[in-house]
Amino acid sequence: MSAPAGDAFLRIDAVTKDFGDFRAVDGVSLDIPRGEIFALLGSSGSGKSTLLRMLAGFETPTEGRILLDGVDLAGRPPYERPVNMMFQSYALFPHLTVWDNVAFGLRRDGVRKDELAERVDGMLRQVQMEPFARRKPHQLSGGQQQRVALARSLVKRPQLLLLDEPLGALDKKLREATQIELVNIIRSIGVTCLIVTHDQEEAMMMASRIAVMSAGRLLQIGAPAEVYENPATRFVADFIGNVNLMDGTLMRAPDGAAEAHCADLVHRLAEPLAGREGRPVTVAVRPEKIRLDAQEPLQMANRVQGVVRAFSYFGDCTMYHLELPSGARLKANVENDERHGELDFALGDAVWASWAPGSQVVLTE
Repeated sequence: MSAPAGDAFLRIDAVTKDFGDFRAVDGVSLDIPRGEIFALLGSSGSGKSTLLRMLAGFETPTEGRILLDGVDLAGRPPYERPVNMMFQSYALFPHLTVWDNVAFGLRRDGVRKDELAERVDGMLRQVQMEPFARRKPHQLSGGQQQRVALARSLVKRPQLLLLDEPLGALDKKLREATQIELVNIIRSIGVTCLIVTHDQEEAMMMASRIAVMSAGRLLQIGAPAEVYENPATRFVADFIGNVNLMDGTLMRAPDGAAEAHCADLVHRLAEPLAGREGRPVTVAVRPEKIRLDAQEPLQMANRVQGVVRAFSYFGDCTMYHLELPSGARLKANVENDERHGELDFALGDAVWASWAPGSQVVLTE
């Protein structure tokens, strides 16, 4: 669900963008309240960057409207919009110092010297880059360059901050640490922020709400936990995190309960059939919802036996890949609560996988 209409600070109203015969963005509508950090998540070619460029003024919508604080941005060039965009490459001027990079936009706007110095010094303090003010970009680490680029974007006090794959140039460990820093800075300033990323972990960690985009359309909008636990479509379930997807048919059990009959097992479902008996569905089960045992479980549904064909040790957990009787694969995530790193199962072991009736999600799209 998008934010209530009355709370919309940024409103994207039925926006479409065509490039010749190709429709990059297809009737997207989205409301973002003031001060929210919102993430637009999708793979390459999903249309997310095109939508971001329309917000910045680099592209013009074929149809629809974009309103910021009630003002229609149609026809306004980028330099006349209260919007700043930070790119993945950071685009810092290599010949300028950190201080001059941050001051660049204010100088172009003709800000007085005393006010300019006060704003630049204050912003460098906020991003903890004041000690590096006289360095050049090549003398900084990737994380430091990222903070300078953020300071340059925020020093002009935009109403809307756009981040295009903001941490894509950083290695994994630095990226995780920088995500927290970035969110804290944005929240302390209170600017409304839209992040575009293909990294689901980045989106779920940084944003209070996310939208999953594919083929120019928004497939689902919600809080990270909502989208992860209750995906609306097969694409969303597969795109967000690891998941097991099993095709089957909805059936009624002798006791009247709902079941999904798949190739290798019967899923006992928590939700009622509601007149959908005989309908083809996809059942999604997250690997961390699955329990593995050497012994056959007592429950009759939501269980299947398989053979361990592969496993991946991640320190805090181990991902087991089971081969089921049909030849399909099932992934199960087991926490490693023993310090010695001993595995519960070996290659070739026959093990039972089981899960509770409310653990799976039934998808019809």
